[in-house]
Amino acid sequence: MSTAGARNYGIVTAAYWGFTLTDGALRMLVLLHFYRLGYSPFTLAFLFLLYEAAGVLANLIGGWLAARYGITRMLSVGLATQITGFILLSMLSPDWAVGLSVAWVVVAQGVCGVAKDLTKTASKSAIKITAGEASGQLFKWVAWFTGSKNAMKGVGFFLGGLLLDILGFRGALWAMATLLAIVLIAVLASLPTMMGKSRASKSARELFAKNRAINLLAAARVVLFGARDVWFVVGVPVFLYASGWTFTMVGGFLALWTIGYGLVQAAAPALVRRSEDGLSAEVPAARLWSGLLALVTIVLAVAVAMNLQHLTWVVVCGLGVFGFAFAVNSSVHSYLILAYAGSEKAAEDVGFYYAANAMGRLIGTLLSGLLYQWGGLLAALIGSAIMLVLCWLVTLLLPTTRT
Repeated sequence: MSTAGARNYGIVTAAYWGFTLTDGALRMLVLLHFYRLGYSPFTLAFLFLLYEAAGVLANLIGGWLAARYGITRMLSVGLATQITGFILLSMLSPDWAVGLSVAWVVVAQGVCGVAKDLTKTASKSAIKITAGEASGQLFKWVAWFTGSKNAMKGVGFFLGGLLLDILGFRGALWAMATLLAIVLIAVLASLPTMMGKSRASKSARELFAKNRAINLLAAARVVLFGARDVWFVVGVPVFLYASGWTFTMVGGFLALWTIGYGLVQAAAPALVRRSEDGLSAEVPAARLWSGLLALVTIVLAVAVAMNLQHLTWVVVCGLGVFGFAFAVNSSVHSYLILAYAGSEKAAEDVGFYYAANAMGRLIGTLLSGLLYQWGGLLAALIGSAIMLVLCWLVTLLLPTTRT
C-alpha cells in the first residue's frame, strides 16, 4: 500500500462522512418536519420512493461515468447534486397546496437519491483503486469505510432533529448545503482528477455482461436489503409508535441502532476467518451469516405470531440481534464485490452491484407499507424471512475462486 493510496483513501472516506452526515440529517429533517405538518406514516414513506428508485439508475450510470471520466469527477458530481437537492427543498413554500408540496419534495428527494448513489459508487470504487489487490487490506478498508459511514448516518439522524429545532427547516438545509460545499472544494483540491479512469463499456450489453459471481452477489444483495427495509422502513417505526413510544424515542432508537450497526460493520474483519486468496474462507462466511440472519428473522416472526408478553421489547431486542447479523452480512458482501470485481472495470462492477442494492431498498420500501397495512408487523417479518431464505440459497451458489 502506497502513501498516496492511504492519503487518497483518507480523503475519500472523510468526504463520504460529510455526505453521509447530511444524508442522515436530511432523512430525519424531512420525517420530523412533515410529521409535524400532519402527514401520515404511509405518506411519509411515499416521500422517499423516488429517493430509492433514483438510486437504481444512478448506480448503473455512475459506475460507467466513473470508469469513463474518473472517480474524482463523479464524487464531485454527486456532492454537487446533493447541494442542488438541498436548495430545491429549501424553496418549498408553506403556502403551497398539499399535492404540490408532496410532488416537489418527491422530486427534490429524487435528486438527493441520485446524489447518494453517485457518491457511494464513486467512493467505494476508490477503495478498490487505493487498496490495490491485497485482500487483507481491502477487507479492512471496506469494513471501516462502510461501518464508519453507517455510524455517521446515525449521528446525522440526531443532527437533523437538532438543526430543525435550532435553525428551522430552511435554515437547516442551507447549513447542510454549506457544509457539503466545503467538502466539495476540498475534494476538487485534494484528489487526482483522473483517479480510477479506465476503459468504459461501449454498449449497454457490455455494461450488463458481468461474470457469474457478480450477478449472483447482486441477486443476493437485492433480497438482503429488501429483507431489511421491508420491516425497518415503515413496520418498526409505526409498530413502536403504536406501542406508546414517542416520536423522539422512535427516532432516537433508530439512530442508536444505525450507529451500532455501523460499529459492527467496521469490526466485521475480526469476526470473519480470513484466507490468503480472499475468497475460500470469506464466501463460506457469507453463507453462514446469511443463514443465521434468516434464522433470527424466522424466530422473531414466530414470537410476534405468538404475541409474547412484553412484545415491544422482544421486537427491540430482536432488532438488535438482526442488526448485528445483518451488519456482518453487509460488510462481507461489500468486500466480496470488490474481491470479485476486475480492477479495469471496478467502478462499473460496483455500480452494477449497488444498483441491485438500490433495487432491494426500493422493493423493501414498497412492500414495507403494503405488508404492514395488510397484516401488521407479522406480515412484514414473514416477507423479510422469505427474502432472507432466498438470499441464503443464492449465497450457496457463490464461487470460492475468481473466474
